[in-house]
Amino acid sequence: MKWGDMRRSDNVEDVRGEGSGIPGRAGGVGIGGILIAIVASLVFGVNPLEVLNLIQGGGVAPAPQRPSQPINDRDSDFVKAVLGDTEDTWNQIFKQQLNARYQAPHLVLFSSAVNSACGFARSASGPFYCPADDKVYLDMSFFRQINATAGTNADFARAYAISHEVGHHVQNLLGISNKVRQLQTRGSKTAANSLSVRLELQADCFAGIWGHYTAERSLVNQSDIEGAINTAAQIGDDYLQKQAQGHVVPEAFTHGSSQQRVSWFTRGLKTGKLNQCDTFAAQ
Repeated sequence: MKWGDMRRSDNVEDVRGEGSGIPGRAGGVGIGGILIAIVASLVFGVNPLEVLNLIQGGGVAPAPQRPSQPINDRDSDFVKAVLGDTEDTWNQIFKQQLNARYQAPHLVLFSSAVNSACGFARSASGPFYCPADDKVYLDMSFFRQINATAGTNADFARAYAISHEVGHHVQNLLGISNKVRQLQTRGSKTAANSLSVRLELQADCFAGIWGHYTAERSLVNQSDIEGAINTAAQIGDDYLQKQAQGHVVPEAFTHGSSQQRVSWFTRGLKTGKLNQCDTFAAQ
């Protein structure tokens, strides 16, 4: 994959190394704890910081966290390149296919855990998009997992993961995500899961649309595409369920089977058309 030829985005926020933000650690004491510390300092003449540290369960009061400088490594450069290319591609798609203006998301690089407008998340949750703040969140450890499945063709597979989350942003801009959330509150858990599957498969199709235009510009080759397809197959619900529990429960799917994910990604890749990604009308 020739990602070195892609424009770098200015919409990447690198917060790696700034602390996990895990609830209950330093800085997580409520107003009640602060009041206790103040009263103790007045009555017993102790340092209120020591009292706060005891409330939090620590031994020695930790030094305050200072924001770290962005880490300018290969991985962050890759993310900026891919995000920049999705911006350029979706700008053109919105203009040509929708006669509308595309609003790009921000992407947050984090390590271990992060607080988003959608709540607290650990790296184990994988990349995710938060519609409440229009941001994609990505822990770099996820790239190492993709390397294990895609091997030497990991770059486009990693780009597929980013473009899938950008696909969720496109759904949010088009009002699709909001409609799905409304429908999910009205039906059963099975119906809600089915809608979730269709939403995820459409994001796969949108990721394929981006791939279509990178292939048109000869930025990816067939080997790159095969690596991404192999990754899509290994993150299907049926594949993951079988690996984890030895059997498949289709009613519990939330992202779609391996065959479905590959099929919709490939459809977007071949057509490059938004109207070919209507997973909600498909059987």
